[in-house]
Amino acid sequence: MKTAVLSSLTRYRDAGLLLLRLGLGAMMVFHGLPKLLGGPERWEGVGGAMGNLGIELAPTFWGLMAACSETIGGVLLALGLLFRPACLFLLATMSVAAIHHLSRGDGLGGAAEAVELGIVFLALLFVGPGRLSVDGK
Repeated sequence: MKTAVLSSLTRYRDAGLLLLRLGLGAMMVFHGLPKLLGGPERWEGVGGAMGNLGIELAPTFWGLMAACSETIGGVLLALGLLFRPACLFLLATMSVAAIHHLSRGDGLGGAAEAVELGIVFLALLFVGPGRLSVDGK
């Protein structure tokens, strides 16, 4: 009985992870691509959030890295390719975004999306991409 219940619960695990990866990956690309295509002025604005961590050097570089993390990381997440490094970069980007919102006085409500996504990326680091992924092949 216990084995049958466990088998039933895990039967759709990989399909669920695929759905999660595709949905989150697409949304990260949706958020990241305009930043990536925004050019140096946009990158500088995004990268200015690193000032909340005491890093004032090269905001344009940090903004480009955040835009690449969201865009390329979103594609890698969806494919399940280099999955854990992509999750790590996305977690770092969401952490900086959450700190930025909190430091601006937006409160937890303003930082909620970044915090929630950070929690998901942290959890995915542990769970992995599943068998229906490039890494799983």
